[in-house]
Amino acid sequence: MDANGGTEIERKFDVDELALLPRLNDLPGVQAIAEPVTHNLEAVYFDTGGLVLSSAHITLRRRTGGDDAGWHLKLPLDAGRRREIHAPLGRHAGGAADAVPESLAQLVRVHVRDAALVPVARLHTTRVAHALIGTGGEQLAVLCDDRVQSERLVHEPASAAWREWELELVHGPEDLLDAGQSVLAAGGILVSPNASKLARALGDRFPVEPTKKRRRPTPKGPAGNVLLAGLSKQISVIRRQDPQIRQHTVGSVHAMRIATRRLRSVLATYRSLVDSTVVEHLRTELGWLAAVLGASRDEEVLQGRLTGLLDSESPVLLLGPIRERLDTRFAADADTAKHTLLAALDTHRYFRLLDALDALVATPPFTATAGRDARVVIPALITREWKKLRRAVRRAATTAAGPELDLALHSVRKRAKRLRYAAETAHPLSPKRAARVSRFARKMQTVLGNQHDSVIARERLLRRGAVEAYLRGENTFSYGRLHALEQQKAAEAETRFWRIWRRRA
Repeated sequence: MDANGGTEIERKFDVDELALLPRLNDLPGVQAIAEPVTHNLEAVYFDTGGLVLSSAHITLRRRTGGDDAGWHLKLPLDAGRRREIHAPLGRHAGGAADAVPESLAQLVRVHVRDAALVPVARLHTTRVAHALIGTGGEQLAVLCDDRVQSERLVHEPASAAWREWELELVHGPEDLLDAGQSVLAAGGILVSPNASKLARALGDRFPVEPTKKRRRPTPKGPAGNVLLAGLSKQISVIRRQDPQIRQHTVGSVHAMRIATRRLRSVLATYRSLVDSTVVEHLRTELGWLAAVLGASRDEEVLQGRLTGLLDSESPVLLLGPIRERLDTRFAADADTAKHTLLAALDTHRYFRLLDALDALVATPPFTATAGRDARVVIPALITREWKKLRRAVRRAATTAAGPELDLALHSVRKRAKRLRYAAETAHPLSPKRAARVSRFARKMQTVLGNQHDSVIARERLLRRGAVEAYLRGENTFSYGRLHALEQQKAAEAETRFWRIWRRRA
């Protein structure tokens, strides 16, 4: 993908045919206005038939003419700012010349899912560009005087024509936009109410955000508001991380995995607030997604753990090609996990899960319990999680050392994690108490996570390390040494866990 682009920062203004360009030389830092340059631009905008990209304030277009011809994807950042990503014109992955490049289609897949991207509007723009030049000769911004003719291609085709000005930063400071807006306002030129040219081209078909706002969770409000706020937050994380995973951004798999696990855990704790059939279906599907994400993430964690052990060892204790063997195995397993994950993110199953999550927050299938006061319902649910954690700890305390104890401690860790997520969801009701509970649960989760990682590392060292090395006739001493070091780490983690628990009890 041609990643040219960056952050687009601009403001649009509505003007009539007789409007005259104001004097811009007096703007701060502007030394001169360059000679105007005229461009004839043709742009075709793509979206689904349901205009899901427009609903998400995302613009995808193919433009010819001007000095930035190509495919443009604009993703919202915050007010007046958008991230812009480019791809060149031409055929992409064997498709037609006007087919959306897969590199860009992947970045909006979480919104589009398995719907087709089709042309929804065509615009012809005659642009007269006025570059604002700074004292050092740099281009601070550009004011574009656009005359636009548009065709709506979907939902009852229609045409429109208008004139607008765009003031877009290039290398100038953001306060230059404020100054420019003030100058234009003094001449009666106001900021356009239209979010984009596409919004104006689509007219009354452009998706309008619902005016209804969710009520903030409060102690006296319904318990359902608390759950809904927590669910919405994690679903937003999934939407943000999906394109990051497809771009192989560091940390994206981990972030999406945590969000998926949080959703599944919170649905379990607060299951009495939601229709049981919906809960069971979502927890099953979220469990599937978490497992796929986990395979990729676990390889990252394990590689980092064992590489750290190797790096801390004296070279004289590393006998045989242990580092090379482990690196080769990690590379192969990580590559397999990565391809499996990317394939999963393009499946019907994943897209339907996203649909189900959207439906969950749009029209929550709440039970009568969700309508009761949060201060009554929520503390009782968290207390129930505390009791389940205590029972898990008691079972671990009576389990003999060995694989059975490892499983018992892993169960304690999962219970601590569920308690933590339940408390964090309830944070708006009692911030101090929720923070205290979540800190304790997180401490337990971290310590037992280290113990569990040691179990996984020892399994890898034994089954895929020492045994395979033995069968190849290689020295297995270093595998055994690292295995023993991991046993020691696990024992230390277990000791820390019991110390933490006794202090709490």
